[in-house]
Amino acid sequence: MDLTALAEELGDKVAYLMADTGESLSYRELEEKSNRIAHLFRQLGLARGDHIAVLMENRLDLFPVYWAAQRSGLYYTPVNWHLTRDEAAYIVDNCEAKVLVSSVQLEDIAAHAADGATGLTHRFVVGGVIDGVHSLDDALADQPPTPVEHQSEGYYMFYSSGTTGRPKGILPAMPDVPFGTGLTLDHQLGPGFGVSRAATYLNTGPLYHAAPVGWSMATVRNGATAIFMSRFDAEQTLRVIQDHKVTHAQFVPTMFVRMLKLPDATRKAYDVSSLLLAIHAAAPCPIPVKEAMIDWFGPKIVEYYAGSESNCFFVISTPEWLGHRGSVGRAVIGTPHVCDALGVELPPGEVGQLWFEGPDFEYHQDPDKTATAHDERGWSTLGDLGWLDEEGYLYLADRRTDLIISGGVNIYPREIEDALAMHPAVQDIAVIGVPDDEMGQRVHAVVHVAEGATVGPELAAELVADAATRIARFKVPRTVDFVEDFPRLPSGKVLRRQLVADYDPARVLAVPLPHAQES
Repeated sequence: MDLTALAEELGDKVAYLMADTGESLSYRELEEKSNRIAHLFRQLGLARGDHIAVLMENRLDLFPVYWAAQRSGLYYTPVNWHLTRDEAAYIVDNCEAKVLVSSVQLEDIAAHAADGATGLTHRFVVGGVIDGVHSLDDALADQPPTPVEHQSEGYYMFYSSGTTGRPKGILPAMPDVPFGTGLTLDHQLGPGFGVSRAATYLNTGPLYHAAPVGWSMATVRNGATAIFMSRFDAEQTLRVIQDHKVTHAQFVPTMFVRMLKLPDATRKAYDVSSLLLAIHAAAPCPIPVKEAMIDWFGPKIVEYYAGSESNCFFVISTPEWLGHRGSVGRAVIGTPHVCDALGVELPPGEVGQLWFEGPDFEYHQDPDKTATAHDERGWSTLGDLGWLDEEGYLYLADRRTDLIISGGVNIYPREIEDALAMHPAVQDIAVIGVPDDEMGQRVHAVVHVAEGATVGPELAAELVADAATRIARFKVPRTVDFVEDFPRLPSGKVLRRQLVADYDPARVLAVPLPHAQES
């Protein structure tokens, strides 16, 4: 799992391939460029445990930076480039990044983030020239292509949306081991998922999310080839699987839906028989969707359940799932416990909050959130509800009661509510997730209008356009419902379950997404 040894052995074998353009990085090229960047980081004074941030769309330039941090004992935080400028700036500042590496295409967001990052000392750009910003390629011109001394394993640090509207950084424990030891996922891909040097892995997601980053890194650790696309496209995915004889591919359920909705003639035009495993996670998969994918791909669908916190990992194969429909599998990492509101462990078959005994984590610079995610026994929780059967198979009953999972992306209502609460036409507002055939769930706003406001499509469009100026477009409500009363407890807490129960799809107003706006 030492990249240097892999480069010596595999040489010109493709490590990473961008399917859209055909551009690639060989193992030798990846080794040399990541070494040059590692030397640059050392020259800039970065030491083990320091942080960098990376703001790029899906492109080859990401991977040498990730690997340079990985071999230098650094934390590296991929920043979601779909966020607004303020949201991205918060992450770059909060993770205490000393270096920011970004692409020229995202300069507007990067410049704003750099201005607000108190600990940032250096900024570099790839893919072009920006006045006043150092070119990463120019900075590497005099750096050696050989490894730095005293290499040690680094770690990726991801941000997950928080219920307060602020993303929370999930800080893993930095392993005090030499580079080449590998991380947990690196060791799982071989025995758990059959990723060998003969494998070709297709990443279908954005390379700032935990699974796409972790699996793309671990694939190369195992001597295989990782392919990625600039964005998911259903037919292109089938074409890539066929043309590159992909053996492993990873999806979220929304992608399954979009592929299944392709015309039959289109689906049948592509040979996907090279696939050994089609892996999915990130959101609950409707049983009919999974059944249709098994009918199409065969018994090759593998599901896993985990969190960016890495405190648990459940896996279920197709044969297991067919005998336990709806389950997300049995624990591979972490011992699960299902508890009631008082922390009393419940027997199999009863629904409660899921707690895990095993790997630990903390939320960066947020001891209160860290404390609420742990109990006195040292168990940790993601806030999900579920139950275990007699054989230890886990079934999810809910995922963080307020959480909306749309297309595999976690969205928290509070942030959206805060963005609209001060609108003059809004007296009260709550945001919930409602069923959506393609996305799994969609963001739905329930609005009690202020006196004098006129309800209707025009007001719905105005509210959505107003929200889009402060939050990322993927968080903007797709439907709006105007109500005359609002269910709240005396404490002021919204009865969201009542809002979900009262939801009537025939009554809501669908609102088209506004054009992208500057934050």
